[in-house]
Amino acid sequence: MTDSCADFNRRQMLLGLLAAAGAGTTWANTAWPNKAIRMIVPGPAGSGGDIFARMLLPPLQTSLKESLYVENKAGANGIIGNDHVAKAQADGYTLLFSPSSSIAINPIIQPKMPYDAMRDLAPVAQVGAAGVLLVANPATGFKNLADMVQYAKAHPGRLAYGSWGSGSTGHLVMEGIKAHYGLDMPHVPYKGTAVELGDLLANTIGVGFMDIASPIPHVRSGKLRALGASGSARGPALQDVPTLTEQGYSFDADGWYGVFAPAKTDPKIIDRLNADLGQALGSPEMKAKFAEQNMLIPAHKSAAEFSQVVKRDMALWQQLAKVAKLKVD
Repeated sequence: MTDSCADFNRRQMLLGLLAAAGAGTTWANTAWPNKAIRMIVPGPAGSGGDIFARMLLPPLQTSLKESLYVENKAGANGIIGNDHVAKAQADGYTLLFSPSSSIAINPIIQPKMPYDAMRDLAPVAQVGAAGVLLVANPATGFKNLADMVQYAKAHPGRLAYGSWGSGSTGHLVMEGIKAHYGLDMPHVPYKGTAVELGDLLANTIGVGFMDIASPIPHVRSGKLRALGASGSARGPALQDVPTLTEQGYSFDADGWYGVFAPAKTDPKIIDRLNADLGQALGSPEMKAKFAEQNMLIPAHKSAAEFSQVVKRDMALWQQLAKVAKLKVD
């Protein structure tokens, strides 16, 4: 009787293990994904985030065996798009491709946020690392940071600068420069980089901070001049453009793009996405494409490691916002 009970228990245990294995296989192969996945970009078409998000779609579609598409939801320095994902169903079919500025900086300087980035969004993977680019219309005559500072000091209040939104990385970095050198430069916030780029090309505004990628064709053609870049290293596509630190204003913090999902998304989905993104970003072809757009690809991080990056950068930007006495325009 005892042997029979033991045999019965062993059979039950074996059946349980087989059922669990079968359930895992079913989840991996059929439960998710089984329909198109949308990637929300909280910026306009043609922006840096839009460019990099679209680069990732083909390899992700191959690995996930399902279609993905970008949906642009621009405005409010990413708050509109981020909030949409924060309130989306946590089923793995709505993802966010967001810059560090809208994740790490908005909660610091915005008095009222419709969502909590750390509570309502789940970090999936870091995508790229780079600074932001300070560019000028050639009509200004500026060739570097020192030229801009010299002019701004001699003409208080006359040199306005643009950024892609109040609270953007570009806004915060320039406010730090203004505080460091004692400059009076009005801020002109735009709803995304595309509109700002148009005004820089038309010389409606003389200088501005932009993302690291979208101005490159115009810098190469001579229609814009790159004065410097924030970040820890020169951009791979603009090796002749010195960093701000090299020019005397120490600012080594790198910005990034990141993929996020609504909070409470199944950890299996997050881990799967993290692994597939790591594989895509690790390919020589993708590294070359990112380099062409002036973006480095750092060593792959797990979702948990990326979450720590987000927390660390929130603390870093908060300190800079205090130093610059930054307030949203």
